[in-house]
Amino acid sequence: MIIEKLSVDGFKNLRDVSFEPCGGINVVYGENAQGKTNLVEAVWILSGVKSFRGTKERDMIRFDGDFASISASIRDSQRPQELEIKLSGNPRERRIFLNGVRQRALSGLFGALKCVVFTPEDLELTKGSPDVRRSFIDLCISQIRPSYQVTFGKYENVLIQRNALLKNIASGISQPSDLDVWDLQMAKMGAYITVLKCQYTQKLDSFSKKIYSEISNNSEQMSLKYISTVYPEPESRSDWQGEMIEEYLEVLRNNRAEDIRLGFTGAGIHRDEIEVRIGGRIAKDFGSQGQNRSAAISMKLGQAYILAEEVGDMPVILLDDVLSELDSSRRDYIVNRLRGAQIFITSCERIEKMEGKKFRMKAGRLSTDSDEGV
Repeated sequence: MIIEKLSVDGFKNLRDVSFEPCGGINVVYGENAQGKTNLVEAVWILSGVKSFRGTKERDMIRFDGDFASISASIRDSQRPQELEIKLSGNPRERRIFLNGVRQRALSGLFGALKCVVFTPEDLELTKGSPDVRRSFIDLCISQIRPSYQVTFGKYENVLIQRNALLKNIASGISQPSDLDVWDLQMAKMGAYITVLKCQYTQKLDSFSKKIYSEISNNSEQMSLKYISTVYPEPESRSDWQGEMIEEYLEVLRNNRAEDIRLGFTGAGIHRDEIEVRIGGRIAKDFGSQGQNRSAAISMKLGQAYILAEEVGDMPVILLDDVLSELDSSRRDYIVNRLRGAQIFITSCERIEKMEGKKFRMKAGRLSTDSDEGV
């Protein structure tokens, strides 16, 4: 997967940015608050995914502007494609195009541009809350199965409705039997999503384990395991259309009284965990900073390799100010491991002795470095 040309204007502080990156390493350097991360964010949004910084659409537009545009010419092993997004702050006036055909939503671009983004916050992937790891797995699966995003969105809507009903029951407005219709929907989707999450976690475990072993010079082992709040041994299950639905329903019914008391649904995929262990010990509780960072790197690189295996092309890699957070051995490992992919690296300083193109970002404008030496 290669971005052959990228143009961004009016996105946050970016102005008239238009350049042709190389197919290898592209370093975008400059002082803080000049627009480096904004550029990475713009590329990520072109992949059809919401901002990794949680930016609202209105805030994507330059404070003194009325619009923002992002476009790219991309190419994979199958064909070239054209992507374009025009934002005005009003979702109704948003324009999204894939190969000149207007799309109804940002998700219409999903699957065209494959990206993996790595930010300093991702170094907390193993130490953060379970929600961080759940969201990570959800994104990974969505990149391979775009329909997963739709199914998971429906599950979240059912969960909202069920939680609201639980509060109404506690207040005497509704009856416990009113939960039946929501429980059945939740069980059907929850069983299916559990199978997909377990399968992906098992695959990620295989890739991450090998990568972590290389980073640690075979001194210790890392492992990932999907921990379900519904199924005792979910990794051995695949009957999401059969018994898994009944078991999910049974858990919801058994927990119904407690859920009504608390006002929320206590068991389900929304409460599951991806357990990360290093040397047999839970990483977030007992791992050192170095161990947790190596584990996070292994999971993100694993995401990239699984995506490449599934779609047949290595994704575009976005490294947003990550290298500065790592020691030299981990920096070198990441770059060497990703050779063959198109990489965008942001940095406060011009990285010497690195092959590829270098661009300078200043006050939202990008200029080509006159010295592209090795």
